[in-house]
Amino acid sequence: MEEVRDDVTPFLSFGRDAWAQLRAATPLTLSEDDLRQIQGLNERLDLDEVQDVYLPISRLLNLSIGAEQELHRARATFLGSTAGQVPFMIGIAGSVAVGKSTTARLLQALLSRWPGHPRVDLVTTDGFLFPNSVLEERGSMSRKGFPESYDLRALVRFVSDVKSGREEVRAPVYSHLSYDIVPGAWQTVRSPDIVILEGLNILQPGSLPDSRQRVFVSDFLDFSIFVDAEETVVRGWYVERFLKLRDTAFQDPRSYFHRYADLTDSQAQATAARIWREINLLNLRENIAPTRDRAQLILRKGDRHRVRELLLRRL
Repeated sequence: MEEVRDDVTPFLSFGRDAWAQLRAATPLTLSEDDLRQIQGLNERLDLDEVQDVYLPISRLLNLSIGAEQELHRARATFLGSTAGQVPFMIGIAGSVAVGKSTTARLLQALLSRWPGHPRVDLVTTDGFLFPNSVLEERGSMSRKGFPESYDLRALVRFVSDVKSGREEVRAPVYSHLSYDIVPGAWQTVRSPDIVILEGLNILQPGSLPDSRQRVFVSDFLDFSIFVDAEETVVRGWYVERFLKLRDTAFQDPRSYFHRYADLTDSQAQATAARIWREINLLNLRENIAPTRDRAQLILRKGDRHRVRELLLRRL
């Protein structure tokens, strides 16, 4: 019987310096002002991070998009049909507070500057959360962000419609101020070249409790990225972000979390640590982290949100 080796892995590992070399001649098209608009509340992006990490990623994605378009044309030729435009769909997954949204916005900005695919739409899965009224009726408000809190049938229908080439597809809109779906508000996706889908659980191979479900969000992704960091590091980022939100967004009387606006530093830290432990850490361990190795590219972050290692899935 052949011995199973511990070093067998489906990924190629790159340190930061080795990955940076893969940028080749890809030009830097963003300025410091652009980065200030893109970075998250407690993230400090700089041009070195963009050049070393994200420009090579944008080059890899640009090459992948070209290859996928060639494959699509070849398949259409085989079927004797016309090759219509089908958007390339990129999924970005990872924990709360790990920097998914910033990664998504940064890649949107970089990819839209490549020739051949200027229209890049960004959609978050937050819009497919059930309204608070539904979650409250089900007693599931404390499970918000867990797979069962999403209208997964609607999400699967959305990505299916996008990938089928429909000219116009709508997604619900979520407000982080009200912590709820905005009634009657829609984000319309109109024939994009690329769609970036960002969310916690998009890489799950099984999404619906209905055992008859055989189609999942991950089936429609052409490329997937998992943003990763040690649990203790992400916890620190979550607490830091909570403190900043206490001083900004939570001060708005319309905010769902306005009740936290007057917490002292020690009270806010304790509250954030409790929410992290009871909700976000649980979701990370049960549902999010187990999907990490399904991604085609894993970004492993260290302190200050700087990527220190990248794992690229072998073909």
